[in-house]
Amino acid sequence: MVSLWRTLRNMRRTGLREWWRQLQYIGDAKSGRFVGRDQFGNRYFENLNAEEEVPGRHRWVDYSQHEYNATQVPAEWHSWLSHIRKDPPTEDAVMQNLSPPWKAPWTENLTGTRGAYRPYNTVAPKILTWEPKSAQREAP
Repeated sequence: MVSLWRTLRNMRRTGLREWWRQLQYIGDAKSGRFVGRDQFGNRYFENLNAEEEVPGRHRWVDYSQHEYNATQVPAEWHSWLSHIRKDPPTEDAVMQNLSPPWKAPWTENLTGTRGAYRPYNTVAPKILTWEPKSAQREAP
């Protein structure tokens, strides 16, 4: 249960518009330090104040789209959100030097959308449906 004081304090810190947007999208009002942004426009935040956030929930992502899913988070940001990495990719020198310039950009999983991969079949079907062959009738 979120306390009323915490909600009002976060409303004062983030502003009324952002506070209302957070309540509509994630169902909670959070305020924290802006850490970075990825290529999808998702924003990442962190709040290290121990008495304000539940332990383990002090890092979060604010998705840019209303219809979001977890595949819109690139791997480097996912590792930071899951506490695999200590520093976010924008501040970690190893992560900045790790990605070569020729690497393809991250793409989200498009399963269930119009952009999903659909293979075509080149094999003849094993079961053929019966189609009657009839000759044209001659008029008497």
